[in-house]
Amino acid sequence: MSQVRAEILAVDYPGTAAARIVINAPASKIFDVLANPHAHASFDGSGTIEKSVSGPERLFLGAKFGMAMKIKVPYRITNTVVAFQENAKITWCHLMKWTWSYELVDLGNSTTQVTEIFDGSSVPAFSKWWLKKTDSLARNPKWMAKSLVQLKALCEG
Repeated sequence: MSQVRAEILAVDYPGTAAARIVINAPASKIFDVLANPHAHASFDGSGTIEKSVSGPERLFLGAKFGMAMKIKVPYRITNTVVAFQENAKITWCHLMKWTWSYELVDLGNSTTQVTEIFDGSSVPAFSKWWLKKTDSLARNPKWMAKSLVQLKALCEG
């Protein structure tokens, strides 16, 4: 049995990262998981999300949700949903102004291509310093790929 892997995509812009996977589940099922902030820790491949999550059961454009995290030091972050297209795309950002997006493409036969995108290309100086200090840009692609593999297992299970 071969190991399931997500593809880490080549990106043309500094401060960005992307990974992609095909999940044998309808886009609506996957999107329901992504739109539930209380489910995020269950597929977090970075190991940085703690269990403490606040916010609505289902996200929507403009929704705010918070979570306890730890990258070198524990902290709490509040995110705001800045793009929301049912079963197709969800994006959120926080104080540091970088974004996390999930884009879903229905491939037919209850199969969906999911791309996770991190965009820190146009963030303030302090945010760039934090990304460098935490080595996040170097680790993000691997963390994203692990998250997508865990999302796949969750949605196909």
